[in-house]
Amino acid sequence: MAEELQDGQPHYVGHRERLRERFRTRGPDSLADYELLELILFRSMPRRDTKPVAKALIDKFGTFAEVFSAKPERLMEVPGVGESVAFDIKVLQAAALRMSLGDARQRPVLSAWSAVINYCRAAMAFDDQEQFRILFLDKKNRLIADEVQQRGTVDHTPVYPREVIKRALQLGASGLILVHNHPSGDPTPSRADIDMTRFIVDAGAKLGLVVHDHIIVGRDGHASFRGLGLL
Repeated sequence: MAEELQDGQPHYVGHRERLRERFRTRGPDSLADYELLELILFRSMPRRDTKPVAKALIDKFGTFAEVFSAKPERLMEVPGVGESVAFDIKVLQAAALRMSLGDARQRPVLSAWSAVINYCRAAMAFDDQEQFRILFLDKKNRLIADEVQQRGTVDHTPVYPREVIKRALQLGASGLILVHNHPSGDPTPSRADIDMTRFIVDAGAKLGLVVHDHIIVGRDGHASFRGLGLL
């Protein structure tokens, strides 16, 4: 049974209000990661003390970002996290990702590069499996579509250049930004990454498709093929 105060309320009620007040008056920077996570869990767990659950999530996954990037089944390995809590966490992740790409949707992607990088890192950097994503751009470099083309293992994703080009033509795209993640954390391009990119660049050039960049994201940062002189 939860510890109670003299007025009969559970002990965490006062703690919740103190956290809310600190957020209101001092802003989110005044809260530790687990405390911000507590606030988020208040609505998902209205009758439970969220502090131990929030701390357990941070302890298990390492960072705030990794909690939200974790798969639902892994979230539910934490005591107190059921299907509805895991669902709420993934909904909030989806909302955050949509917001992070909002700037790039409103103007040419190449002029909102920092927003693109932030989005790619938020979407993929902490995934425990490789995925290959493509941002399809029109003639004015505005975003047409953002699609995950393939998902793979912890260290490999099969990429089929013919399918990449085919999808670009279906969408009427003029430009591409290739993105994939390295679950190892190190975003350094491999020889296979370089060869695959070159194949797509060459195939696309014959059809008027421009590959603007290939971005690799990982826990330790990101690498840009164009920035490295590989494009």
